[in-house]
Amino acid sequence: MKNLRFHIVAITMAVTLAAVIMHYGEKNKGYEQRVFSLSRMLMDTMVSITVPDIPEPEEAINRAFAEIERVDKLMARKEGTPLWTLNRNGGGKLDPDLAAVVVKALEWADRSQGSFSPATARLNDLWGFKEAAHAPPDGSAISEVLAQSDWKEMTLEGDHLTLGVTALDLGGIAKGYAVDLAAASLVNQGVSDFIVDAGGDLFVSGSKIGVPWRVGIRDPVDGSKLMMIVSPQEGALVTSGDYERYFDWEGVRYHHILNPDTGMPARGVTSVTVWATTATDADAAATAAFVKGVADGVSFLEELENTEGMIVGSDGVVTKTTGFDIYVPEARKKQ
Repeated sequence: MKNLRFHIVAITMAVTLAAVIMHYGEKNKGYEQRVFSLSRMLMDTMVSITVPDIPEPEEAINRAFAEIERVDKLMARKEGTPLWTLNRNGGGKLDPDLAAVVVKALEWADRSQGSFSPATARLNDLWGFKEAAHAPPDGSAISEVLAQSDWKEMTLEGDHLTLGVTALDLGGIAKGYAVDLAAASLVNQGVSDFIVDAGGDLFVSGSKIGVPWRVGIRDPVDGSKLMMIVSPQEGALVTSGDYERYFDWEGVRYHHILNPDTGMPARGVTSVTVWATTATDADAAATAAFVKGVADGVSFLEELENTEGMIVGSDGVVTKTTGFDIYVPEARKKQ
């Protein structure tokens, strides 16, 4: 179950483009326990991977990073990428990874009744969230672009995608997919204990030297504080929030999580945290729940299999699915 950021922050240290051995002061059979972490800037966010101090940990981590970099080169909406070419041509044949993500994106669009949509590219361009603060687009401009932003106009036949008047944006799911590939890379290399953290999209496996991983969720209002500590079971933990990309104009915050029905930033929610078995699913589910709002969002998450979530409303009230507290150590102690 993704702007101050309601970061999910692994309680591990990460140093940009450099490895650091982290000492936790835990002794076992006379030697100090350590983990190894490496970070890089990928997919417009800091990605950190942490593993035990295994033989040649840097090599294992770099192979996992290569998977994330490959996804970025495929799915970023930058000139020259396959996704950019698809949008320029109105569709075309898909690379196997692109096909896999498009299939997932369309499934989630259908499952969420359009609250998650891969057809928001033109809306995102209109709003210009990567630019300096500016006046929001007017209603007529939004209405014009909305007419070109219906995911149902997209047609996937085998590995061929037809976009019609729409344009593809996989920003709400591609990072989760990249995290899943990085996790699979580590598992395929025989690494069973690790955390992959891509700016709030996490995959957690195994433990930290025999102790469950503990992950801090920062307060969405005061980023210097932790809202709670969670200890997720194996799987993905993803947060979507209104503090990731936004601009303020005349006292109003306009954030990047758009309601595909209105073309406006979704309101009523500050952040959504979702646990699921894959980061791909958690990524899409978090976005969909955010757009739906607190009540409908929690109901939506409750209906999904192998999924739990927590939604922080714009009033600061926290609402959880019935099983979310299983990941909260303090809550478990009270049961």
